Amino acid sequence: MNERPLSSAVRPSAALLDTRGRVLRDLRISVTDRCNFRCSYCMPKEVFGKDYAYLPRSALLHFEEITRLARLFAAHGVGKIRLTGGEPLLRKGLEQLIAQLAALRTPAGAPLEVTLTTNGSLLQRKASMLREAGLSRLTVSLDSLDDATFRSMNDVDFPVAQVLDGIAAARNAGFERIKVNMVVKRSTNLDDILPMAEHFRGTGVTLRFIEYMDVGATNGWRMDEVVPSAEVIARLQQRFALTPLEPTAPGETAQRWGYANAQGVHDPALGEVGVISSVTRAFCGSCNRARLSTEGQLYLCLFAHQGWDLRRLLRGGSSDAEISAAIARVWGQRQDRYSELRSQGQGDAAATPTATSVQRRRIEMSYIGG
Repeated sequence: MNERPLSSAVRPSAALLDTRGRVLRDLRISVTDRCNFRCSYCMPKEVFGKDYAYLPRSALLHFEEITRLARLFAAHGVGKIRLTGGEPLLRKGLEQLIAQLAALRTPAGAPLEVTLTTNGSLLQRKASMLREAGLSRLTVSLDSLDDATFRSMNDVDFPVAQVLDGIAAARNAGFERIKVNMVVKRSTNLDDILPMAEHFRGTGVTLRFIEYMDVGATNGWRMDEVVPSAEVIARLQQRFALTPLEPTAPGETAQRWGYANAQGVHDPALGEVGVISSVTRAFCGSCNRARLSTEGQLYLCLFAHQGWDLRRLLRGGSSDAEISAAIARVWGQRQDRYSELRSQGQGDAAATPTATSVQRRRIEMSYIGG
């Protein structure tokens, strides 16, 4: 893996701006590179087979190291942390990390929003522990309600009923803001859009449809498999009255649509849906997210090909001030806008304008999270 050297020559500041004026607000932390599903758009079985070499335990950041970095990121203005993977619930003792992160505060004294994305396979067993540890909210990946389709997509013959039971357990545990993410592939689950919307409408669970993305180098991505978000909304509007909603926060990736009543006004009791259009409507201009891999590499884009080694600083005796300054320097030189370049016809170009003609092997989504 390519690594860039870090310097502590830059003094940290309360809020960080990159070269395009984007503020760092959101940190996504991968706690494991392992997953018990083999979804073709993320960890296809032909690549991630039984002989695949996962990271050794010694390479993974310890919970105390993750918490230390999270505290430094919070001092720079990060207010939201999302735990991801792989499948984060495979990381033993994860609730201990959640409790540590939930105890952190922003410079203004506010608690961080600690969230988690999961495939839901272990959620029924762990929902109460996650809530008690201080997890703010949950996102569950679920690509179909049809059992045969779901088993085929996860490619390990896992039944959809157990994921639905996990969502029910999370609601019973007190989680009020649950989201379900559905990746839509034209040849696979296009006809599941309406059944998914019908199932979650009015339940308090927010459903979001995600365009199939060209993340990593192993998922066999093809543009003709992408279902544009505009098409998803058009399908929904054949059945439901929808009204556009304002973003809830700066840099929000989803375009929100509320289910409307007979008067054409959003009825909160009916809930909402969202679409994430990272292929057909790039939102690089407002992206405020950084990603930390399970072994401490800092990445500035989901489509990155290269990271910065924070673990070396953590385990090399660097002070908080030195690590904080390094984070500031890395974000301050950020230029990433891969999806914009793709939309301009530059396809697999690197994420910096100066290297658009170079073909690079991007980091896999299972390594830095979605």
